[in-house]
Amino acid sequence: MNISGGKRGRITIHDVAAAAGVSISTASKALNDTGRMGAETRERVKRIAAEIGFRPNALARGLLSKRSFTIGLLTNDTYGRFTLPVMAGVSEALVDHGVSVFLCAIEDDPALGQIHVDAMLDKQVDGIIATGKRLDRRLPVDLSNLNVPVVYAFTEGAPDSVTFSSDDGHGARLATEWLRKLGRRRIAHITGPEDFVSVRERANAYREVAGDGVPVLFGVWSEGWGHDAVARLWSAPGEKPDGIFCGNDQIARGVIDALRERGIKVPQDVSVVGFDNWEIVAAQTRPPLTTVDMELKELGRQAGLTILSLAEGRPVEPGVRKLPCRLVVRQTCGGDALGI
Repeated sequence: MNISGGKRGRITIHDVAAAAGVSISTASKALNDTGRMGAETRERVKRIAAEIGFRPNALARGLLSKRSFTIGLLTNDTYGRFTLPVMAGVSEALVDHGVSVFLCAIEDDPALGQIHVDAMLDKQVDGIIATGKRLDRRLPVDLSNLNVPVVYAFTEGAPDSVTFSSDDGHGARLATEWLRKLGRRRIAHITGPEDFVSVRERANAYREVAGDGVPVLFGVWSEGWGHDAVARLWSAPGEKPDGIFCGNDQIARGVIDALRERGIKVPQDVSVVGFDNWEIVAAQTRPPLTTVDMELKELGRQAGLTILSLAEGRPVEPGVRKLPCRLVVRQTCGGDALGI
């Protein structure tokens, strides 16, 4: 039976059954992995369904499984710097399971947050993933004691929750060890506000590699601060740094601009490493910036698979899971010369 070539409109379970030469009941059981039948029959029905383009009706599927096959993603990162890669990972993890994701941006407004949470519950989402713009702050809405599972990704989670975060200490060690591997011995660290947990974790890991007496300059997340920090370092007496590890890519770009203004070449005279691997900043820096990638897409993928497990009733151990970072070597650390 040539379903795909001779029939117009939506392919139904009746078409699958006819093409596979089985009853509608058998086709339904095969596609839903229920009932008793031979493995060959089940696989044949599934294969034919895929070949003719059968898509199960979401409402009917939800009625059978008591699930909506939707996940809510809640964030206060309205700029999308951290949320967009997390969401890409969540969607990648869930698309093959027929689960859709919809995003609700709540800024830092508790009332707006509650409106969106209520809307998600009204839509009977299978679960909620909460994500934000820093690891040590909760979203401005209470997600504890909901009747759906909640997973936290790149934001502080509730007690006894499942929380995914990037391992900032690991990323800082990668950056500092790479600078030392290049032969840099006078390494400075220019970073953001000290009240950020991530800033303190990166600074501590940097000191473990570079030594306790090395300078750490705390400031703000901006190019201007990177520029000012270089002025402070170069106006101080003594030897100047030959390597600089920056707390984010914006700071690093300000550092590189300030060094260029002083006639200091990057990477020949000073090697520079950033943090975040924010593509629109790192790749457009001149020279392109070596930086630490927090693997936010993988973080989102893990969060997506976990919320799926919880929605399906599988046990998941609560706690914080820190994912390793990755160093992306570009020209500010001699990537071309090293063939990396």
